[in-house]
Amino acid sequence: MRSREEALAYGLSFPDTYQDAPFSDNNRQLVRYRLNKKAFLWTYERNGYINLNVKVDPDNAFFWRDIYRSVIPGYHQNKEHWNTIILDGTIPEEDIRSMIAESYHLISDSPSKRIYETVMQIPYGHVATYSQVAEAAGDRKMARAVGNALHKNPDPENIPCFRVVNAKGELSGEFAFGGAGAQRKLLEAEGIEVKGGRVDLQKYAWKHCR
Repeated sequence: MRSREEALAYGLSFPDTYQDAPFSDNNRQLVRYRLNKKAFLWTYERNGYINLNVKVDPDNAFFWRDIYRSVIPGYHQNKEHWNTIILDGTIPEEDIRSMIAESYHLISDSPSKRIYETVMQIPYGHVATYSQVAEAAGDRKMARAVGNALHKNPDPENIPCFRVVNAKGELSGEFAFGGAGAQRKLLEAEGIEVKGGRVDLQKYAWKHCR
């Protein structure tokens, strides 16, 4: 791997990623993780070579730096958590890919990601409670975080947050899901009965979450 184009293409091969150029300097091209908008791959030309900044577990930072002279502490970034890879042809492509992959997994592994992935598993015509989603996402105590994450849903078309209700089966407030009655309409479109602003959990709860 010697070119910016190859690095960007590999970064964009991971799920839910997109390319960004947020600075006035077009030399800096980034790849971000869509669900939290954090960059895990920075590309730029410096001293005649394409450089890649990647996030790294602090325990691995010196491992890569000790093996390759062309892996140095993150240029203009936290030296403990970022490395810079200089694409001068001395690093095997498989190791460059491994470092980019590690960066992606570090950036994308978050409570919000696990919450969104869990909500995407709720079947058509079923609902789950906030605490059930939290438990399935790894921590039953983060039910409040579930609510916060769902109200910031970055991809409503694919993350059906309208299928999440409270412990009594009650729907969210009118501000959610596009206005008054929107959640009810979305649920009813899937054949879920809503009576008095509430869903019968015995009938419609996602069995996987029980």
